[in-house]
Amino acid sequence: MAFTTTDLDNIEAAIATGELTVSVNGRTVTYRSMTDLLKARDLISGALQSNGTIAKVTRTSYAQRGRS
Repeated sequence: MAFTTTDLDNIEAAIATGELTVSVNGRTVTYRSMTDLLKARDLISGALQSNGTIAKVTRTSYAQRGRS
């Protein structure tokens, strides 16, 4: 399955709000735990990085995003 940046955006939005259900293009997935959601994010991010769709992002970047 080819992932898109929209898939990653939706996963990250769910993580930010604590939701375990993510919908994309009429398909809905409910993850069992936040751990599973984080694993999905890492899988999608890795796939997008490997095909050059997105630049590599470090976990530090995620933590610093919300800081002013």
